[in-house]
Amino acid sequence: MADVHVLLDEWIANVTDDELLTELKAMKEAGDENAITDAFFQDLEFGTAGLRGTLGAGTNRMNIYTVGRATQGFAEYLVKNFENPTVAIARDSRNNGELFVKTAAAIFAANGVTAKLYPKISPVPTLSWAVRDLACSGGVCVTASHNPAQYNGYKAYGPDGCQIASEVADAISAAIAGVDMWNGIKSMDFDEAVAAGKIEWIGDDCLERYYDAVVDKSVCNLTEEESASAPLKLVYTPLNGTGLIPVTTVLNKVGITDITVVPEQKDPDGDFPTCPYPNPEIRQAMQKGIDLCQEVHPDLLLATDPDADRVGVACQDGDDYTLLTGNEMGVLLLDYICKMRAARGEDLSRKVAVTTIVSSAMVDALADEYGFELRRCLTGFKYIGDIITSLSDAGEVDRFIFGFEESYGYLSGDHVRDKDAVNASMLICQMAQYYKLQGKNLVEAMHDLYEKYGYYHNKTVSLSYPGADGAAKMAGIMAELRAEAPVEIAGSKVEAVLDYKDGVNGLPKANVIEFDLEGGNKAIVRPSGTEPKIKLYIFAKGADAEAADALIAAIEESGRELLS
Repeated sequence: MADVHVLLDEWIANVTDDELLTELKAMKEAGDENAITDAFFQDLEFGTAGLRGTLGAGTNRMNIYTVGRATQGFAEYLVKNFENPTVAIARDSRNNGELFVKTAAAIFAANGVTAKLYPKISPVPTLSWAVRDLACSGGVCVTASHNPAQYNGYKAYGPDGCQIASEVADAISAAIAGVDMWNGIKSMDFDEAVAAGKIEWIGDDCLERYYDAVVDKSVCNLTEEESASAPLKLVYTPLNGTGLIPVTTVLNKVGITDITVVPEQKDPDGDFPTCPYPNPEIRQAMQKGIDLCQEVHPDLLLATDPDADRVGVACQDGDDYTLLTGNEMGVLLLDYICKMRAARGEDLSRKVAVTTIVSSAMVDALADEYGFELRRCLTGFKYIGDIITSLSDAGEVDRFIFGFEESYGYLSGDHVRDKDAVNASMLICQMAQYYKLQGKNLVEAMHDLYEKYGYYHNKTVSLSYPGADGAAKMAGIMAELRAEAPVEIAGSKVEAVLDYKDGVNGLPKANVIEFDLEGGNKAIVRPSGTEPKIKLYIFAKGADAEAADALIAAIEESGRELLS
């Protein structure tokens, strides 16, 4: 990597975008060493999750130049590996999303890759759908998921509708490395490319087929009379993202029409003015919805993140509303799907459910109860998608019944190969109606499962390591853990250490370390692939909720010390 000041001067000499050029000149004039270093100390890394970073000028930022260079590399890969390549492109509500989509489309077009674009904002699952529905060679979704407003990203997809695998990411990265930022990117006028048929708009018929595919994944066994006797009342928030139209469209198709939308979070807005972190995992993002619930008293609050691939839920619990965790919702949905399928007379012994190594151990208890095969994979929904693809290739895709990850991502069918909050929203609402007929909400239903299977509690702790020193700090922590693993955590003996860097149980290599503790508890340490964070996943089982939470707290305290 060149000297950051040399790069700054190079960008000032070559950038033609007025906003970015103003930012660069202000950076140089102020002599802000931290800002200059952070903007230029590295190239924004392209991996299996594509690109993600803060908006702004510099090699370590999301802008038309870093997006353009990545797109040129991706285009070269597609041209090399596919005959008459095509690519589907979508975006969420984030700032600069339309700019990045048009930038990418014009570059694909100039390189001989036909670009098929959704004309409006659209969720991640609809992009995964379009890749396969339109028989594309790949896909791009411009999104930063649930990150704060200053972020944007560029997710790359393969022809199977999954985010790209590591070997493909490596090949694209190699192509990107050979692209000259200023002279090596081919592009053309966007409107001219549309007129020439090199850029095409994706029609509403593609979305209609997606909606039909989602509705087809319903497992609801309620009769019309039962549904009419317990109509579901819903408060919904798309968190200023893409979920409003697809979620309400699908819910209406399955008969759920009493939907009150949180007004402040209804319209798309990349500034996310009601919450700094538009993530349905956290209460702050859900608070506007909870406030509205206190007025209209629904059966549940439903929230989708900006790109509508994750969904969160809250239900009344006494005088307040309790947020269900991603693990709890995953367990609830899998249990519900198994109940409904078993009631239809299906043989669950040949079915396959998939979750990750950092998701709840309670799923193992469900597998024992219902007899389905449980497969665990690395963190990242692309690995769940890979398993669905392998089942499809073997002619056994009907075996797949559900996949989830603890970070609020769920999928019950093979219609897409990424997490799908539209699909999950339908299942959650139908499940809520099923329990409503029994006089319960979803929080109460989860309590019943804890009483039946045991109090399996989980917590994910994210520790940030920002700036140019952050990456080195994270690498040092992981190296130290490998060199000298702790013999105990929170007073519990470490009975086994699993280091995934060389692969475990046939899984791909990963920068993950698992510490198995006595009593069946454990802690897993994993650096994030898209943010300067290390995540600590904590698993504990107690005789009751209080005992499990006490174990979680103790392991968290020790874990924070290990990662400091």
